[in-house]
Amino acid sequence: MRWYTSFLKPACDRLAALALLLLCLPLLLLCAGLLALSQRGPLLFVQPRTGRHGHLFRLVKFRTMCHAYELPGNLLSEAARITPVGRWMRYLSLDELPQLWNVLKGDMSLIGPRPLLPEYVPLYNTAQRRRLDVKPGITGLTQVRGRNALRWAHRFRYDTFYVEHISPGLDLQILMSTIFRLIFPGPLHSPEHGLSERFQGNLSADLAPSAP
Repeated sequence: MRWYTSFLKPACDRLAALALLLLCLPLLLLCAGLLALSQRGPLLFVQPRTGRHGHLFRLVKFRTMCHAYELPGNLLSEAARITPVGRWMRYLSLDELPQLWNVLKGDMSLIGPRPLLPEYVPLYNTAQRRRLDVKPGITGLTQVRGRNALRWAHRFRYDTFYVEHISPGLDLQILMSTIFRLIFPGPLHSPEHGLSERFQGNLSADLAPSAP
C-alpha cells in the first residue's frame, strides 16, 4: 500500500483538511468566542507531540482547562480543571478541530494513531514503535474502539494493527465509525473519558484485540 500511504492518502488529507477548515470556520470562530468569554488566557493549547519517524511537531487544540489550584498551591486534577464550555467541546470533540491545521501542514493525517507525548517513546517496545511508521491522526482505530477507556496495551495493539493493515478500505471504515460517533457521542465521549492516565511502560501482557 505504499502508493496509498505515500501519495494518495497525504493528498486526500490536505485537500480534506483545507475544505474542512473553510467549512468549519464559523464553528471555529464560535468556539473561540465562547472560550474567550468563559476563561482567561490563551484560546489554544499547543504541545510537542511525536509524529512519523519520531519527528516532533506542535499539536494545536482548543484549550479546555483552566489553571485552578487547591489551597496548598497544588494544581487541581485535570477533571476538576475542565471548564463548562470545555466540557461541552470535549463531548462533541470540537476541541480537536484546530488539528486540521496540523493535517494541512503535513504533521498529521486525518486517520492514524493519536500523537503521543515525546517522553513516551523510550518506553515503547519493538511492536509499539511501529506506530511511528505512519503519521498520527485526528481519529483512528483506537478512537472508534473505545478511546481512553481502553488500557494502554490494547490501544497500542489497535495502533499496530492499523499500521500493518492500512488501506483505503480500513480508513473508510474508521471514518464512517467516527462520523457515527460524532452524531451519536455516547458515554465514551464524556470529558472524563477524554482524560488518560500517563503511559508508564509495558507493565502487563494483554491479549491482542480482535481484528476490526
